[in-house]
Amino acid sequence: METRACQVFLHLADTLHFGQTASRCNLSPSAVSRQLQRLEESVGQMLVERDNRHVRLTRAGHHFLDYARKAVGDWQQLQSDLSASGSKLSGDISVFGSVTASYSLLTQILPVMRESYPGVEIKLRTGDQADGVSRVKNKTEDSAIVARPVEWPSDLAFLPLLQTPLKLIGPKTPSALSRQLDIILSGGHQPEWSDIPVVLAESGLAREQWLEWFDHHQLCANIYAQVAGHEAVVSMVSLGFGIAVVPELVIQHSPIKETIRVLPWVDDLSPFQLGLCARAERLEDPLLDALWQCAAEAYPNH
Repeated sequence: METRACQVFLHLADTLHFGQTASRCNLSPSAVSRQLQRLEESVGQMLVERDNRHVRLTRAGHHFLDYARKAVGDWQQLQSDLSASGSKLSGDISVFGSVTASYSLLTQILPVMRESYPGVEIKLRTGDQADGVSRVKNKTEDSAIVARPVEWPSDLAFLPLLQTPLKLIGPKTPSALSRQLDIILSGGHQPEWSDIPVVLAESGLAREQWLEWFDHHQLCANIYAQVAGHEAVVSMVSLGFGIAVVPELVIQHSPIKETIRVLPWVDDLSPFQLGLCARAERLEDPLLDALWQCAAEAYPNH
């Protein structure tokens, strides 16, 4: 049974409020519900009753509370014991990722790393995530956060962390393109794609998938610009230069997300599977192994 789910249950038993529990655990309310559902499936009984006003533990929930407290307590003691030995590990390890990866995934991993291995220093380098695999393969970086392609190099290891869909976006702020999109949307029909400017990333899976989408539908992409990185793509779209396909995670963490909008015409692209990659031969390195363990702990359900 997952310790993380037990921790979430303990918070819920204390607050009797899904929103407050979500805030304490850095989760969404739906993620709290999924954790609870997994526990109830494992136990075979409902642990919590809820309606529009109240949340309360069932009889089984009260009984399970004692188990959850003991399980989490034992796990914390184990972490403390391991931390005593982990604190002896020292050195630095490089992680390459996009700015979005720094805001999202690494903010979950680093606190676990600091607690378990305070002597290990993370050297973060940012750039276009499409470059991550090559930077690890040519030994420029120890590890990288990347989107896994269908064909994965056999000499690289991959630890899945998070999945995010690809979304078609356009400008929301006033511009000639924004007005053009308004007319198309109000008419409820597909755009004349040759009339719509497109912004592409210079490389990466989002670019490849969207160009394949155009080919599959026998359409010609009206490419206005090609820029490095999804964050730059979002900026170009915000300024009204074109529409683009980017990971939803980039939209969620963009400081200009209020200036763009999700468009409905492209909804059949494969989602990104984001994760850590490293050379397989390096996984026995204690520093890399420590990072791998902490990342797996931070994202236990992926």
